[in-house]
Amino acid sequence: MSLDIQLHPPGKGSQRANVSGRLDTHTYEDLDEALAPLLTRQLHSLVLDLSGLEYISSAGIRSIFKARKALAPHGGKVLLVNPQPQIQKVLDMVKAVPLNEIFSSTAEADAYLDLMQRKIIEAGEDED
Repeated sequence: MSLDIQLHPPGKGSQRANVSGRLDTHTYEDLDEALAPLLTRQLHSLVLDLSGLEYISSAGIRSIFKARKALAPHGGKVLLVNPQPQIQKVLDMVKAVPLNEIFSSTAEADAYLDLMQRKIIEAGEDED
């Protein structure tokens, strides 16, 4: 099975992508290639919807970790949404992604992003 990545139109400082299929040693480069141009932007968040992801290997986890590492210097985050139980179990075991960046629904992730955006706006107002 292959990997399918569908990017959504970017929002203000955020990008969403649906990832489905298998993220492993044969497909991780596809994810790296799709995310590379996004990671050079000043994104506040990259939301990866994993509802269609059936399998993830250590190579796939490294791709997610690479994305997190690329966004971290300017405070950006990679949020994982809707992981299948078997994907959640792997993420829990390897602890490559902090639990506060994994959400069981898109609505949960959206609420978190709204809170982050409000904090950014409030921090900007405090500087004025």
